[in-house]
Amino acid sequence: QVQLVESGGGLVQAGGSLRLSCAASGRAFRNYRMGWYRESPGKEREFVAAISHGGGSPNYADSVTGRFTISRGNADNAVDLQLNSLKPEDTAMYFCYAEAAPRVWGQGTQVTVSS
Repeated sequence: QVQLVESGGGLVQAGGSLRLSCAASGRAFRNYRMGWYRESPGKEREFVAAISHGGGSPNYADSVTGRFTISRGNADNAVDLQLNSLKPEDTAMYFCYAEAAPRVWGQGTQVTVSS
């Protein structure tokens, strides 16, 4: 079964840090662009960051630029997201994806930032 599995979410105080990881199983996504979206109650799913294989062409949403860092791991078959200087508005369910056809999504990991 092809799947992406996220880990690393949790509860953190404002100003704190978390590291999210997303690992692929059942299929290799090494040659695909991978990234993260997030979704909070009452809002549409929002793009956070994405990166190509080999760590090329990272891009970020304006709201996280300078605070979040995306990277590839596990010989490019995983994608990590380092979240620093977290704010309460970063509270959301974070989903990783692989830009395959069709796009493959993980099940999500919850990030909660308390003020």
